[in-house]
Amino acid sequence: MVKYYYWPGYHEPGSGLAMGVNKGVWDKLTDSDKAIFQAAAGAENDYMYAEFMANNGTALDTLVNQHGVILKKFPDEVFDAFGAVSEEVVAEVGQVDDLGKRIYESYFAARKAVGGWTRISEQPYTVARDRILGS
Repeated sequence: MVKYYYWPGYHEPGSGLAMGVNKGVWDKLTDSDKAIFQAAAGAENDYMYAEFMANNGTALDTLVNQHGVILKKFPDEVFDAFGAVSEEVVAEVGQVDDLGKRIYESYFAARKAVGGWTRISEQPYTVARDRILGS
């Protein structure tokens, strides 16, 4: 058992899932078969996130109260360093080839679009809820 649990995880609020299908196989699928794959992948993502949210509080409580794990917040400078190195690696990988570049550009466009909403909705809501309810 570890002595310390450092938070926040730089991957939060949850893990990202991916599904790969050989392009030749994908191209041979009917539209309805493709829709089944897409629906199954979306359902699994939703199920994973719901399970994550339902179980992690209990798991953290077990770590702290049954195993004596100490919670420690990453210092801002450590978390900032994670972010800087991550940005460098992702940018480097995003320049390997045309597909990587398109994925990189799409990812950052989506992150930018979601970020504004997150800052005025998810983050303030969670802070206000914790201030009022203490949970």
